[in-house]
Amino acid sequence: MSTVTNPTPADQGGLAPDPAVTPTKAAGAKKLPIIFGVMAALLAIVLLRSAHEGDTTFQLSAETDFVTLPDITVPSMLTAWLMVLVCVAVAGESVRRLLAHVRQPAWLPIVFALAWMTGFLSWAAADGRIRVVSLFAGAVALAIPLVFGALGGVLGERAGVVNIAIEGQLLFGAFAAAITASLTGSSLAGLVAAMVAGALIALILGLFAITYFVDQVIVGVVLNVLVVGLTNFLFRQVLTPNADTLNSPERMRAFPIPVLGDIPLIGPILFRQTPLVYLLYIVVALVAYALYRTRWGLRVRAVGEHPKAADTVGIRVNRTRYRTILLAGAIAGLGGAYFSLVSVAGFNREMTGGAGYIALAAVIFGKWDPIRATLAALLFGFASNLQGVLSAIGSPVPSQFMLMLPYLVTIFAVAGLVGRSRPPAADGVPYKQQ
Repeated sequence: MSTVTNPTPADQGGLAPDPAVTPTKAAGAKKLPIIFGVMAALLAIVLLRSAHEGDTTFQLSAETDFVTLPDITVPSMLTAWLMVLVCVAVAGESVRRLLAHVRQPAWLPIVFALAWMTGFLSWAAADGRIRVVSLFAGAVALAIPLVFGALGGVLGERAGVVNIAIEGQLLFGAFAAAITASLTGSSLAGLVAAMVAGALIALILGLFAITYFVDQVIVGVVLNVLVVGLTNFLFRQVLTPNADTLNSPERMRAFPIPVLGDIPLIGPILFRQTPLVYLLYIVVALVAYALYRTRWGLRVRAVGEHPKAADTVGIRVNRTRYRTILLAGAIAGLGGAYFSLVSVAGFNREMTGGAGYIALAAVIFGKWDPIRATLAALLFGFASNLQGVLSAIGSPVPSQFMLMLPYLVTIFAVAGLVGRSRPPAADGVPYKQQ
């Protein structure tokens, strides 16, 4: 007598639950009220120790916008304290739900974050003006290399390869983009060269980590040091003497999208960017879709979670890992093109400034998920842009504090204070085919 079993989601053509991004609800529910309470208390302490009387103006649009939104001027300290009360109320609601064993909804952290940031900005920009569009548009621009690097990291680690070499892929991509765009006069050619350069670093990583079973972390660190030394040498010996021909690419300009760029507030932030940003939107969507909604993505996650089982059903584990990290390297290389084609026109020594390591932190903070990693990278970009905006308006907030904020958030995330997460089970484990 045959036994009939219910088909699994994978058998039905869907996807099984992803263990790498499945949160531990009980742990997250207990930590959320604590985080809310600590953050609200910190903001209250700041307001008590350093009161700034005056008004804060939030400028929502520029005079050149198709639709001009009115500025919002609020009393600084009163608004800040009101936002503290909102934060306390959200924390209280979180505690109530915890005691009642009720699920914590997604809107709680969103409301808390908006209220906390509004209160902080009202205090920090007293007697000043915050250009909201510039703040968020700049955050998107600064997050470009971080998002590309984070996507490359997610793909690599989902396939079971720890990609510490994101920094090297970004830097070598910036180097190749500058030279190619200078020689051809085409930014598009520079983007292609950046992808090839990133894939080349990924190929070397795969050769040692996948084929010869060398420790992946050590290989990644060595590649980063190698790329730094190689690009510094070539910059001094080749690019500097021939700067006019080899290191003078045309800088990418912002290209507003008609109609979409005229949407109030959202349009100037998202749709008045450079073509590289629009390419980023497409890449994020494609990676997220391919990883969770295609057979290729299922195979990538399979070799990252249980390579032996994947090999048993006919998936070539090492070939899949090679192809995935090459794609990941090409995506990370695109992020490097931002530095030499968008941020500045030309290559400079060590111009990535550790962005690859921040991107790796975004991978961990985003729990190895492309959408969450993108949001984490945007958070880091926002923090970086915020310190520049506050310095420009003469805010008393030390710029050093704003610069270290992304790293503090990362430490909290890795420590599990925003919910427990784990990497793919076979991440960093070489596979030796039997």
